[in-house]
Amino acid sequence: MNKLYVGNLPYSLTEDELRDLFVKYGEIISASIITDKFSGRSKGFGFVEFESEEQAKAATELDGQDLKGRPLKVNIAREKEERGRFGGGRGGSRGGSRGGRW
Repeated sequence: MNKLYVGNLPYSLTEDELRDLFVKYGEIISASIITDKFSGRSKGFGFVEFESEEQAKAATELDGQDLKGRPLKVNIAREKEERGRFGGGRGGSRGGSRGGRW
């Protein structure tokens, strides 16, 4: 896979700064920081997608590097899991037994 997960980002980091951090490793297709849909604030993680898998693997050397006082977490992104109807990836289950009578 050509996409990296980048965690523990400073909340003030912009997508342009994220792109600039990784550009030396190769051709970047996209760089995005995930934001809260209500407040618009950064959630402190994002994704960087490269042209090739080799470029993405090379960029994982930034794992643990300090960025504005925070050690970056950089690894190959996993595929998004299928979620059930109610989220959580448990096939729609809303939780356990209530115990006793209903």
